[in-house]
Amino acid sequence: MPASQSPGPGAESRLEVFVLPGIGEIRAGDDLAAIILAAAGPGAALLADGDILAVTSKIVSKAEGRQVAATDREQAITDETVRVVATRAHPGGITRIVENRQGLVMAAAGVDASNVEHGIVLLLPADPDASARALCSALRTATGLNLGVLITDTVGRPWRDGQTDIAIGAAGVAVLDDLRGSADAHGRRLDVTVAAVADEIAGAADLIKGKTSGNPVAVLRGLGQLVGAIDAEDRGARRLLRDSANDMFRVGSAEAYAEGYAAGLAAAGSAADAAAEVPENSPSALPSGHDAASRETPSVEVPHSDPAATAPGSLAATRGSTPGTASA
Repeated sequence: MPASQSPGPGAESRLEVFVLPGIGEIRAGDDLAAIILAAAGPGAALLADGDILAVTSKIVSKAEGRQVAATDREQAITDETVRVVATRAHPGGITRIVENRQGLVMAAAGVDASNVEHGIVLLLPADPDASARALCSALRTATGLNLGVLITDTVGRPWRDGQTDIAIGAAGVAVLDDLRGSADAHGRRLDVTVAAVADEIAGAADLIKGKTSGNPVAVLRGLGQLVGAIDAEDRGARRLLRDSANDMFRVGSAEAYAEGYAAGLAAAGSAADAAAEVPENSPSALPSGHDAASRETPSVEVPHSDPAATAPGSLAATRGSTPGTASA
């Protein structure tokens, strides 16, 4: 869905956020749309045209049966991992930041053991955008209202402590508000500003949903300009994923050091091999005024190792004898 411009000067600016109470435990096969509509009251009285529903991914995963036995949670994380970004040891074990099957970069591939029965872990919805489209379509059909749906999940962020919620699935909602080409309050042209409105909505919803209150669905009212058609061809929340060509932080700091160190050793080894292949009596092997006996082997300067790159639990420490070779 194309991003919408924010309301113009003088437009009323008011945002209301509230939870839909009474949503109990969700189990595999449950009709999530019907449960949400029941929580919205008779005739979905709590909902209005232009509302956006922020739905915690956990109840979507439960309804879709995305749970597995937690006999080996680490194996579940490995199975959901496409690419290892960073690994760090800590007193409680090892944290893995990875890119998962959905293209999201997050801790433990989004595998979650909270708010589920013992011995079970939840995986993220297999296709969060498809889940959002199905839920949004069902809600619109039942109510006749123009609603939007975001599926949200909790993540940490580079450079910032703490966690917040982001949108991992979207339907009927613009996820980006592209302000490039417009002017700021002083008339200056905006060339790079693209607001991640879906993530901002997810964060606002999390303020009242909480993590332990049992309120997995929040309604945001006042952003109707972001609500539009459900487009099956739209990339939904996947539009928020930065492609690798523009990702300046594709691996962690210790991992980047280890990869660079390995590349340096490989280059030095190639240079030494090339020098060794030159015949001893070749003019190129004998500097002017020197004979073969006085020829010295070229020295290779190896950088000092970075303690972070070889810390217990870092990829450099767990990859074995060849720094820079990642393993899930």
